[in-house]
Amino acid sequence: MPKHGAAPITVIAFDYGTRRVGVAVGNSVSGAGQALRTITAPSLDVLFQEIENLFKEWQPNQVVVGLPTHPDGTEHQMTAKAKRFGNQLHGRFGLPVAWVDERYTSAVLGSNPEMRDNLDSHSAVLILEQYFAE
Repeated sequence: MPKHGAAPITVIAFDYGTRRVGVAVGNSVSGAGQALRTITAPSLDVLFQEIENLFKEWQPNQVVVGLPTHPDGTEHQMTAKAKRFGNQLHGRFGLPVAWVDERYTSAVLGSNPEMRDNLDSHSAVLILEQYFAE
């Protein structure tokens, strides 16, 4: 995140899952995120095409990916998959990728009935706002 006095940046955050990928956008001025959508793509090619379209529209300077871990912070199978996804984003689009601990985002949102329908993109909002708060 830029330090005080740095130019404002646009950030896109992802809550990566093997079936669905939640996407949110925000900027360093407001420090707030906005849920964009949940992508359900039949293949990685389609997923990255959808992401490319979002990048063209929003012109982000930074990417944030939620990093899932066990409650005690140890890694599990999805940790490696999320890291691979973030590395692929960096490789394809050349943008810096930051990682944010996402341990409790879905649990926090899952208790809110209004959020359940678009849980993944709202999880991405929490990931993004946690990034801005760091």
